[in-house]
Amino acid sequence: MTENSSALSPSLSVMMLTLNEEKAIEKVVIDIRRVCGNCEIVVVDSSSDKTPEIAERLGCKLVRQFPPRGYGNAFDAGLKASTGDVIVTLDCDDTYPVETIPILLEKMKEGFDVVSASRLPRRPDTMPLANYIANWTFAKLSWLLCGVSTTDVHTGMRAYTQQLVRDFKYDPVGMALPVELYIGPARAGYKCTEIFIEYRDRIGDSKLDPLPGTIWTLKRIWRFRSWKKVECKLVPRP
Repeated sequence: MTENSSALSPSLSVMMLTLNEEKAIEKVVIDIRRVCGNCEIVVVDSSSDKTPEIAERLGCKLVRQFPPRGYGNAFDAGLKASTGDVIVTLDCDDTYPVETIPILLEKMKEGFDVVSASRLPRRPDTMPLANYIANWTFAKLSWLLCGVSTTDVHTGMRAYTQQLVRDFKYDPVGMALPVELYIGPARAGYKCTEIFIEYRDRIGDSKLDPLPGTIWTLKRIWRFRSWKKVECKLVPRP
């Protein structure tokens, strides 16, 4: 166990989706182990490269979805396979700082159901301008249509309670499921908050497909437009 890991929940799952991440997965898993000790690492894999073999060698809990069944179904499978009281989701491309996991868990100890790691207190140097404008627009629409205050509906790094994952009825079909898993719980009355993180250069190639991703994002925001307004509290900008 590391010095940091003593402050972490003894029941923690870190869940990642992988699609041909053989260049990044070993570094990311080693970094998670360094920060979190012997937590459960769940990898839902749809790769055609050596990613699943590396994940198994490193002691990850491997869920194979090959041929791929889509982002939402993979995310749903990962949440269901995660057994920790707290589930932290993470992209497996080294863009998110695993050193932030203890901060997410400290916020969870304050009674939050969802703690989101926003990349967007400002535009990151690593994010193309078009992507930043799209993410800014989605965040504004989340407020205007749903009354949910957030800066980053698409972040790949969040902490959820196991209770929320079991109880909140989300739709796993399609892309942009993390959008629904923040706006939906906020609208349903769960306690949500954000912290801000540094968004880093990725290892490997981006799998982002902008047009269908945009369509699914708008569909998921629109789904919650008529629910009772629930305000989410934001951590002050650093």
